[in-house]
Amino acid sequence: MRLDKLNWEILDLLQKNARASNAEIGRKVGLSSPAVAERIKKMEDLGVINGYRTDVNYTAGGYQLRAIITVRAFMGKLKPFLDKVSDFKEVLNCYRITGNENIIMEVVFHDQKHLEGFIDTLITYGETRTHIVLSDVISNNPIPRKMA
Repeated sequence: MRLDKLNWEILDLLQKNARASNAEIGRKVGLSSPAVAERIKKMEDLGVINGYRTDVNYTAGGYQLRAIITVRAFMGKLKPFLDKVSDFKEVLNCYRITGNENIIMEVVFHDQKHLEGFIDTLITYGETRTHIVLSDVISNNPIPRKMA
């Protein structure tokens, strides 16, 4: 399916507020509520929309640190890591990447001691590099700006 301008506008609005009503979205994009519902349903059926989520404030939930961690897996340790990573409750996002590192993750921690323990676990799989996140510049907007 090729998405037209209206579909991209609908997706943008849903990303900003997945609980917005079809009528509210329709008013903003110039369509009727049933027309918006039909477009959303079609995008869901085609797998363009994979689901809906809750945006969590991890700081308010007790996680004071957020970090980006890369892993350069030791020989024979990538597959065991990939099998285990979904068990780590700290991991928000994890990607297998090209380049010197094999993995990049976004993770959250209660404090520095929690981060230290997590890194101690990771170093059994490979060499790590940790970057503490100071603030969000662009967040929760996977649609490239030129596409919308």
